[in-house]
Amino acid sequence: MFSFILPPILFFSLLPLLIIFTTTVAQPYKPTEHILLDCGSSTFSISNSNQRWEGDENSKFVPSDITTTSVTYKATSSSPNPSVATIPYSTARIFTTSSFTYTFPVSQGPKFLRLHFYPATYSNLDTKKSFFSVSSNGYSLLTNFSAFLHVLFQEQTRSDANLVKEFLIHVNDTQTLNVVFTPSPNSYAFINGIEIVSMPDNLYFNNAIKPKPVSMNSGPYILNNIALENIYRLNMGGEHISDKDDTGMSRPWDPDDKYIYGVAHGLTPFNTTSITYTPETPSYTAPEQVYQTQRSMGNNLSENYNLTWRLPVDSGFYYMLRLHFCNIIPQYTKSHRVVFTIFINNQTAEERADLFFWTQGSGYPFFKDYVVFVNSPDGLPSKQDLWLALHPNTMSKLYRDSYLTDAYLNGLEAFKLSMIGNFSSPNPEVSPEHPLQNKKATPRYAPIIGGVGGGLVLLTALLLILLWKNHNPSLALDQDCRHFTLKELKVATNKFNENRVIGKGGFGKVYRGHIDNSRKLVAIKRFSPSSKQGFQEFKTEIQLLSKIRHVHLVSLIGYCDENKEMILVYDYIVNGTLREHLYNTNNPPLSWRTRLNICIGAARGLHYLHTSEKLTIIHRDVKSTNILLDENWVAKVSDFGLSKVSSNDLSNTHVTTMVKGSIGYIDPEYCKSQHLRQKSDVYSFGVVLFEVLCARPVINPWVSGEQVSLAEWGKICYQRGTLIEISDPNISGEVATECLRKFGEVANSRLHEEASARPAMEEVVCGLECALQLQASSEEIDGSVGKEMLKKQEHDTTHNNGTEDEGSFASSKESEESKIIELSTSVSS
Repeated sequence: MFSFILPPILFFSLLPLLIIFTTTVAQPYKPTEHILLDCGSSTFSISNSNQRWEGDENSKFVPSDITTTSVTYKATSSSPNPSVATIPYSTARIFTTSSFTYTFPVSQGPKFLRLHFYPATYSNLDTKKSFFSVSSNGYSLLTNFSAFLHVLFQEQTRSDANLVKEFLIHVNDTQTLNVVFTPSPNSYAFINGIEIVSMPDNLYFNNAIKPKPVSMNSGPYILNNIALENIYRLNMGGEHISDKDDTGMSRPWDPDDKYIYGVAHGLTPFNTTSITYTPETPSYTAPEQVYQTQRSMGNNLSENYNLTWRLPVDSGFYYMLRLHFCNIIPQYTKSHRVVFTIFINNQTAEERADLFFWTQGSGYPFFKDYVVFVNSPDGLPSKQDLWLALHPNTMSKLYRDSYLTDAYLNGLEAFKLSMIGNFSSPNPEVSPEHPLQNKKATPRYAPIIGGVGGGLVLLTALLLILLWKNHNPSLALDQDCRHFTLKELKVATNKFNENRVIGKGGFGKVYRGHIDNSRKLVAIKRFSPSSKQGFQEFKTEIQLLSKIRHVHLVSLIGYCDENKEMILVYDYIVNGTLREHLYNTNNPPLSWRTRLNICIGAARGLHYLHTSEKLTIIHRDVKSTNILLDENWVAKVSDFGLSKVSSNDLSNTHVTTMVKGSIGYIDPEYCKSQHLRQKSDVYSFGVVLFEVLCARPVINPWVSGEQVSLAEWGKICYQRGTLIEISDPNISGEVATECLRKFGEVANSRLHEEASARPAMEEVVCGLECALQLQASSEEIDGSVGKEMLKKQEHDTTHNNGTEDEGSFASSKESEESKIIELSTSVSS
């Protein structure tokens, strides 16, 4: 028998590589906790995947006085769907009045928390009217959540009707995981099942390698204080992997074919050979089935297209994408042989992805994390598409003549990150024309139905056009609102030339244009067909702005609704938005006096909206980008597409409506209750005031926890008396002490959690005018005191040989300070 012994020096030099490439076969992870609670049930049940679910009736995880703690009762679904598993979806626990808490004693460490929902008719309750919130260990997981709307949206990509919301939470010293359900007003909450599974410490949290930021200088690191929500877990090129076939953590993996974009779906190679894991990619990372399949572009067929996935996500959040790779193609054996580029949201995430380079030539399983921020073009929380694309890196041909043009991916996990303890986002708006909607089999009688239906659709469309053109009473306009032809506006914008674009948003683009034989400069907002906003916002803005006129509101000149176009024409506001003069800009900083006047003007505009005799209007999207500045720096409140008309009746103080607005500005009480009030605008304007003072974004994830939200940080600094420390350095020397104190008081009082505690816009105007008077008085005093000091210094130098009369100066200054205090008191009262 031949034997070979390595020399000691060589052995120790190779030892790191031997450790690195120690391989293992797949072994399932054994969780320390795996709790399965069948809500609404009183017995133990076995699910389709042979898991044992415990009924929550008389469970140790619920209070012993369950019948008196809240109004809860067991309810059985009246219309179970055959495609939905019986356990845990045949029973539910209902909460109709107050919050209810499940308490789970668990060990310290990271946990999966899965909430199972199946919206159905429980005890004659209408599932469409179920809205509620869920929180856990300080994290707001769901806010004003509708399982019904989420399932409708989900059905566009999958056939089963149940919904599982999976969160990853690190349980710290408390060793308790609480799950709290709170019904929205006049609604109810329900839950079918709760699942808790522990996971390895460093699988998702505190990983040795930070996620790579995409289109950012740096990105968040997944530490214990950040929670995650799983959005997608996909098996590329393979079949569905059930929870029982996962590696011990019950993670189901969906096929990716519903998310492929374009006609080029690539190839789906398959390998039955056992996967060899490494210490860098332990066997519990992902099941063998994930690494045994992949979606590949195909050698020599891939240079002319991208392999692309489109993933709908909530805007306004950071996302971590975990990409799983494993080589299963025999021809691919060396570094630089198959190299490709990875794009995330149309940004280059990896210029040269080379699995063999990453794994020291092994091609064994490997994953890499990326983090990206998904912004909303118009700042509104909404569904946006997160794009992932692969394309061969043709520069690799310089390295080897045997270069192969291919790119591939085996698996994907996508997580939403909670930077400020909140995952809340609006319920999805479900469209029957959603591009991901399932295509169902066409029955033989479809042509007959299609013909009749098509005729009805055509007739309906003609009637709608006639109503819109000739007799639409809902769009009653003042005569001052002009109706432009499309030809006029094409001339005004040089056929909507890109050189004329002065702004972009979720609605589309804004163009600079000239009308009336080029005598008048205007701003022309053209709604895009792909816009999340549509006819309703278009109509709302026309209806409102055609009826109201105010010096601090942007003026609508007219509109165009020709040839399916939706176009609005406004006065051109030369100095753009307020935000463009606060931060992330090359514009010179505004003086403090100018900022005060802008805030007063915007407050007057909002006050007019809230108290107008013609219409009482709630703006619903107050933010610094919706405050425009004319050539004299006069503020003009703009963008009324989300506005709502409210009642002057004091007994009817709110409008119940879907939550819309911009992240960082939205009234938290409105988020919870869906009750829109004038005080919701007051809250948003309070955020704008701190934004004007501090010249920073309202949400900044790169700072410490309490500073992320400007609203919260501003309130904290006001209470500490340290507002000057967070003020814009460009104005810190200009702001008078009494003025800053009054300004901070005005901003802080508008940010109360309860709407009833916030003053009305009229008081905002008065408070800001007081701050301006305090600023003016201080500047006047400082100027006069300065002159007196110069005269006195000259006198002392000439007659007293430089000796100062400190007592007389101090008494003079004390007198002036008392005048400021007296002015502040009188104006406030």
